[in-house]
Amino acid sequence: MAHGVALRGTVIKASCGKGYFLNLNSNRLKSVPEYVSRFPNLSVLLLSHNSISDLPTQLQSLRHLTELNLGNNVLREFPVVLKHLDSLRKLDLYRNKIDVVSPDAIGNLGNLVVLNLDHNNIQRLPPEIGRLRKLQHFSMLDNKLEELPGEVGCLKALSELNLNYNNLSSLPEQLYFCRSLLKLYAARNRLTNLPEGITALVKLQVLDVAGNRLSMFPIEFHLMHLTELYCDGNWLIKHKPVPLLPKPQMLSLKELAARLVLLEVRKEISLIKPSLPHYPELNDLLSSSKCCTECHGPFLSTWVECVHFVSLKKEMNLRSRLTIPVRALLCSYNCFRAEGPCYYGVEMK
Repeated sequence: MAHGVALRGTVIKASCGKGYFLNLNSNRLKSVPEYVSRFPNLSVLLLSHNSISDLPTQLQSLRHLTELNLGNNVLREFPVVLKHLDSLRKLDLYRNKIDVVSPDAIGNLGNLVVLNLDHNNIQRLPPEIGRLRKLQHFSMLDNKLEELPGEVGCLKALSELNLNYNNLSSLPEQLYFCRSLLKLYAARNRLTNLPEGITALVKLQVLDVAGNRLSMFPIEFHLMHLTELYCDGNWLIKHKPVPLLPKPQMLSLKELAARLVLLEVRKEISLIKPSLPHYPELNDLLSSSKCCTECHGPFLSTWVECVHFVSLKKEMNLRSRLTIPVRALLCSYNCFRAEGPCYYGVEMK
């Protein structure tokens, strides 16, 4: 059952159990009509395709609002009044002129599930973005974003993130705490590498990093279970072998001792492991250790950094016929010449 009340050429509908729905899209509005604030039980308010430049403070009375669409307007900043609308679950601010995101406003929208900021002029996001713990879909397509704050790693419910067409030169390691992420779009940025932690995104199905400046992919990237990968238009290393002469296994005493301790730490029963908490400097030193791509043994100093080439179709079951370079860290010349993947040295220009 639905009821309609005519107001200045608009219709407010009330559906049983669903609250009030007000559609003011495409009405050539330059401001939000004053009468809107008289409906405190409004749950959906559509104001897209108008010429609204700011929001009145009276809008804070809409405490039951769950969906607000302000797309295709002329807002120049993230409206501060939104901080009072803590019931919002879906917020559309696409195609405005926003260049500033208020930390106070965005930090109070803890119930947001969908946030669309596409086609604005945003350069930075405040750390308060990490408070949106229920956010599942977040899109910032076509902005001027130069850096993604590490607090994005707090968005544990995030399943889709669109960062296409921005100015990002890197992605924060913390992003890979978003273990629910299914789709990550970061095409047409300035990325020179992907953090090694990307392999922690075990649910990731779609990755778009086309049109960046990547030269290789992270260690064990080929073990990810992607269904789609877009990586054309990068600066990927070509499949051209670079001669690598054998090096004698001349390890320093420091390196030998570190490898011994690191191996002991892996054991369930060890005489060394219980003593480590008494040597904080040693712990700091060992925290920078790495794992050999070939033998999986621990080491402190990289013997050689190289790449091996992975067929997306054969090794990752993707439709693409591309072969991509995947980074590898090796602990010895023996691992370099081991049977299995062919490793190639990277020529540094």
